[in-house]
Amino acid sequence: MSRFRDFKIYTGGANPDLAEDIAGELGVELGALRVDRFADKEVRVQFNQTVRGVDVFLAQSTCRPVNDNLMELLLMIDAAKRASAARVTAIIPYFGYARQDRKDRPRVPISAKLVANLVEKAGADRVLTVHLHADQIQGFFDVPVDHLYSAPVIINCLTKHFANGESVIVSPDAGAANRSRALAKRLDFDLAIIDKRRPEPNMSEVVNIIGDVEGRSAILVDDMIDTGGTLVKAAEALANAGAKSVIAAATHPVFSGPAIERIINSPLEKVYVCDTIPLREEAANCDKIELLSTASLLARAITCIHEEQSIKQLFV
Repeated sequence: MSRFRDFKIYTGGANPDLAEDIAGELGVELGALRVDRFADKEVRVQFNQTVRGVDVFLAQSTCRPVNDNLMELLLMIDAAKRASAARVTAIIPYFGYARQDRKDRPRVPISAKLVANLVEKAGADRVLTVHLHADQIQGFFDVPVDHLYSAPVIINCLTKHFANGESVIVSPDAGAANRSRALAKRLDFDLAIIDKRRPEPNMSEVVNIIGDVEGRSAILVDDMIDTGGTLVKAAEALANAGAKSVIAAATHPVFSGPAIERIINSPLEKVYVCDTIPLREEAANCDKIELLSTASLLARAITCIHEEQSIKQLFV
């Protein structure tokens, strides 16, 4: 039984369609929240209904434009706390700056830690997110973080289209091997790993493929697709190794720069992505790209949080 008398869900401008779908899954309407700009593009936020004593959930991916959407989120959190919300949970399906989670070279910030500090300082009591680029980012917060994975959504999709014995899950690099192995085990698929090196950000070179992909459907699984360069090179290597077909499944469709053009001109037959980030028009119109909904997963997590139940069931 929840200790809060009510809960409400609000959304910023980052991904209102996902927020609408989550509200639909929960059988509620989105709360009334005004987010607009002054003439100089300064963000302005106002709740148009009382949130006093309410369990408030604020849905806002920090995707493109990252800084604008992050600022909206921070102001939404601050406004809710100053309006006496009983608890504020920041729902951040895509957590921007997650790739900057450590000092990998001299004189650089740990940007993910700074963003975590900002969200916490703004007044978030809890964070709900999906498939962080680095698991350790959970530890950057001193408030509870419910870190969901898109695996249930992706598994549901793959079991409809691919058969065990004929398909192989492919980890895009050694670092993602444990997560890919867990997914392959749940699907009863074999596992292959791409050995690659990354000379600089958004660039990679495939060195070797560990595992048998010849004559099989090779399914590349990753947390995000950004410029698509790494993904396409991996797909080309798998096709050259004799894969019958090459498919990709990723949580976050960042799709920067030439990503869509690269996918169109690649051996990839299908690219499944989740709705943690809204698709650009070019991506939405691409026949190779199919959108998977995380609304049900997030709605179930919201119910568990509000009713103060364990979210362990969402990992089964």
